[in-house]
Amino acid sequence: DEFARDVALMRQVGVNPVVVHGGGPMINDMLKRLNIKSDFVDGKRVTDAATMEVVEMVLSGLVNARIVQAISEQGGRAVGLSGKDSGLIVCDPEDPKLGLVGKPTDVNPEILRDLAEKGIIPVIAPLGMGRNGETFNINGDTAAGAIAAALKADRLLLLTDVAGVKDAGGEVLTELTAAQIGDMIADGSIAGGMIPKTQTALDALEGGVRAAVILDGRAPNACLLELFTEHGAGSLIRPAK
Repeated sequence: DEFARDVALMRQVGVNPVVVHGGGPMINDMLKRLNIKSDFVDGKRVTDAATMEVVEMVLSGLVNARIVQAISEQGGRAVGLSGKDSGLIVCDPEDPKLGLVGKPTDVNPEILRDLAEKGIIPVIAPLGMGRNGETFNINGDTAAGAIAAALKADRLLLLTDVAGVKDAGGEVLTELTAAQIGDMIADGSIAGGMIPKTQTALDALEGGVRAAVILDGRAPNACLLELFTEHGAGSLIRPAK
C-alpha cells in the first residue's frame, strides 16, 4: 500500500512512473500447488511450455492485478500490461538450455508514452513476445532496464530487499560510477544477486538512462526519498564522466 501511495503521489506531482514487477516467489508457490517440477541451470529456472503457462497466469493475472488495484485504491489511475501488449517487448531466447526465457531485443515504448500523456500509470508484467509467436519469461530487472533505456528515463529505480550496494566493510555506498562497479565485481565486494542488478543498471545507463538507483523497497517512502531529497536512498549509479 505504501509503495502504491508513493507511485500515485509521483504522478500527482508531475513525474511519470512506469512500474515493472517480478513475481518469483508467487510463481514458485503456484508451481508447487500444481505439482509442476522446476529445473534450474546455473541458478536460472528452465521454462518449458507448462511452466510458461503458470508464469503468465501468475504475472499477468495475480501479481499485476494486485499492483494495479493497490495504486487505484491510493487514488492513482493505473492499467496493467505485459511486454506482449502492443509489441512492447520483443525477445530472443536468452539461452536454448533455459527454454522460454527471453532477452529483450526490441522495445517499443509508444504505448507507455500514450498512457503517460493521459495521466495513466503503466504496470508491466515481464513477459515478451518471440519472433515466431512464442511467449517469453523475462527477468523483472532486465525488463525494467530495457524499458527504461527505450524511454531514456531520468531514473531507473531497482527496488530490492537490501539497503543498496555495500563495500567490503558492509557500508552502503550512496554513489557509484560504472568503473567502481567493475572493480567491486572483480574483487568480490559485489557478489551473488547484486551482480545482475548492477549489470542491469550499467546496461540501462549505456542505453541512455540518466542514473540508476538500487534501493530497499521495504523502507518507508523509499522512492519519494530518492527522487525528492538531497540525500536520496540507496546507491545511485551514474555513467562514468
